Formats: sequence, structure tokens, C-alpha cells
Amino acid sequence: MPARLLYSLLLYLLLPAVLLRLCWRARRAPDYARRWGERFGWVAPLSGPVIWVHAVSVGETLAAAPLIRHLRTHHPRATLLVTTTTPTGSQRVHALFGSDVAHCYAPYDFPDAVARFLRRAGPALLIIMETELWPNLLHACAARGIPVVLANARLSARSARGYAKVKALTAPMLRALTRVAAQTSADGQRLLALGLAPDKLRITGNLKFDLDLSPELRARAAALHTAWAGSGPRPVWLAASTHAGEDEPILAAHAEILRVLPAALLVLVPRHPERFASVHAACVRAGFATRRRSEAGAIAPETQVLLGDTMGELLMFCGAADVVFVGGSLVPVGGHNLIEPAAWERPVLAGPHLFNFAEAAALLLNAGGLRVCSAAELASAVIELLTEPDHRATIGAAARAVAEANRGALARLAAVIEPLCPPLGLHRARD
Repeated sequence: MPARLLYSLLLYLLLPAVLLRLCWRARRAPDYARRWGERFGWVAPLSGPVIWVHAVSVGETLAAAPLIRHLRTHHPRATLLVTTTTPTGSQRVHALFGSDVAHCYAPYDFPDAVARFLRRAGPALLIIMETELWPNLLHACAARGIPVVLANARLSARSARGYAKVKALTAPMLRALTRVAAQTSADGQRLLALGLAPDKLRITGNLKFDLDLSPELRARAAALHTAWAGSGPRPVWLAASTHAGEDEPILAAHAEILRVLPAALLVLVPRHPERFASVHAACVRAGFATRRRSEAGAIAPETQVLLGDTMGELLMFCGAADVVFVGGSLVPVGGHNLIEPAAWERPVLAGPHLFNFAEAAALLLNAGGLRVCSAAELASAVIELLTEPDHRATIGAAARAVAEANRGALARLAAVIEPLCPPLGLHRARD
């Protein structure tokens, strides 16, 4: 039996588990209980030409934002469809673009769901952010003649080993891609080793370096920094995008920091909204005077931990803090966006697990803008940076220099995508 057919059969057999998982996630994050039909291809029909950008969740949506703005500017008469798979990603799309783009959840990779989605949405071009590859989706696009671009592609050595184990599925997926715009040469080499044709590969850089810190955002961050400081100077450090297993060592580090800097404020932002309540409970249980960001009113001088339980404010928090620790790195998640705090000229701290951002981490380390530390070293690293403003400024300037020097991925990616964009009046793709 061909590998894709066996894969599809297994998917259908797992359908009850898929539905149970949706129900389970909905208990922790109620938004998962909504719009199930979209996940099975029941989306509102769109008029063409349609350019479809798929961004899995918040991180991919933020990375895609410069590209989406470029497409809106250069193809104003096209319908731009942006899909995600998570409610938080959906919220980011609405917050960033409102009604300027069409939005829905991407279909699960069941053949009938994919076919239904393509029939109703009718994309003339699909742009997939980073490395979200699905066998039936790519097969269906190839069968319908829909070009597919894998944009801002990254593939860690760990992920490459996983794809290599299912090469019977991986090789056809790579053949179905029209172009791959990889972040780095290392990413590209891993894709070539898995079977990508060399003529399809372009190295375009990391789109996340093309971050736009608008004057309005800078003003909001400065106002927030002032609000956090209150009546006098107050050191603030941010622990961004934390995962289970990281909050406890971060809170332990903060306890050490408070012994040296009693006025210090920790802004703790869990990666996933369903963890807000449990992390808040952990803060209170550890004895910290804790406040939620979602609560109205000013931060009191006695507040020791501010829980970031709102969506869409993390980039502003980076600009309002003095030091930024990037989560997903004390546990083997692979890290999160190191570029955002670097662009704000903030010194960047992270744990040792940075395989998802290996290139950015190497650039920042070599320039002196990033310090990698263990959980046991975190408190001393934060204390050093908060108590030595000149040292902090030097590291922050080095981080910003890296962010500025590596801009330009958008222009290179646009050069890959533009020849594939649909001309006006192109009919919608059909079965």
C-alpha cells in the first residue's frame, strides 16, 4: 500500500482520538470548542484570485506579518486568506489585520477535508510558513496545479531525523513544493538531504529579523516602562514564552534576585493561555505578591510578579523590560524568538535548549548580545545585568546590531514569491 494511503487510513482510524483531543483542549482553552467545521474544510467560499498564507500559531503569524503586508500592498485586488491551527494564532490574525484579510482554521489533513477546503477557498497560491508539511494537503495542491512555497523554512537536525524516518512520506511532500525559501544554508542542506530538488531551494534569511517597531509601539512600551517603575526607578526583567517546567526555576531565581534587589519586578508570560491559571497559582503558592496583567489599575510598589495573561502584548513587554529571558530554552522545547528583545536593544538571556533558533542564537552569542545560562545561573545573570547599567547597555547594543545587520529577508522572499502570484482575474482552482 502506498505510504500516503496508509497514512490517510491511519488518520481516519484516529478520528475519534482527534475529536477527543479537541474536547480535552477545549476544557483548558474554550476557544478550541468553536468553529470545528473549519477544521474539516467547511469554510466560507472565497472569490479569487486567492493567495493563501498558512501560519500555525502566534509565532508564525508574527513572522508572516511583514510578508502579509507586502502582499496586501502589491496585490490589493487579490483575496488574502490567512489560516492558523490554534485559537491564539487566530486572535493574532484578527488583532493584526482585522477585516483586511480573510481568516479561518486550516483543515486537518484528511483527504476529504483538504479537498473540501480547496474547493471552497480556491487558492491560486499557497505560502506555508516555516515547516508545516502535510502529505494530503501537498498532494492535493500538486494535483490541482496550485503552486506551494515553503517560506522562512527552518529544519533543525532533530526534526530532520524525524522526517528521515518517514522518507516514504517526506520525499513526495518535498517534490510537491514549488519553491523553498530557507532561513539558513544549514536548513537548506537538511532539506536537500531529505530529497528536495536543488533548483527549488533559495536561501532568503530569517523573516523575523524584518521586525517593525513602529513609533506608536515604542511610545506604548515607554509608557508601560514608566507605569511599571511607579514613583521611582524599578528594575524589571521579563521571562517570555515559558513552558511547563520553567516557571518554578524562574520563580526561584526571582526569589534570589529580590534578596539583592527588593524592588525588582518579574513579568512572567506563559507561552500558552491555558496555563495562565496554573502559573498564577504557582506564583501565589511560592509566596509572591502577584498581579495579573488583565486586572485593571496600576501596578503597586509591593507587586513582585506580574503575570502576563493577555494576548498580543509580548513584543511591547520586551521594550518595557530592562532584561529579557526567552523561554522554551530551560526545557528541551527549542527556544522561542530571540530577535524581538534584540531589536529592542535589550540584553537577551536564554537556557541551553535553542535548537529551533540555532542560527539566531549563534549570531547573538558571537556578537555578545546573548547569554546562555542554566536555571542555577539565571539569578546571578539577571542581577548582574540589572545592577550594571553600562554592561547592560553594551550587551543590548550588541544584540540590536545583530538584529539590524540581518534584515532584508522580506525582499529576498518576495523575489521568490512574486513570479508565482496569480494575475488578476485568474479563476479559482477547482477539482
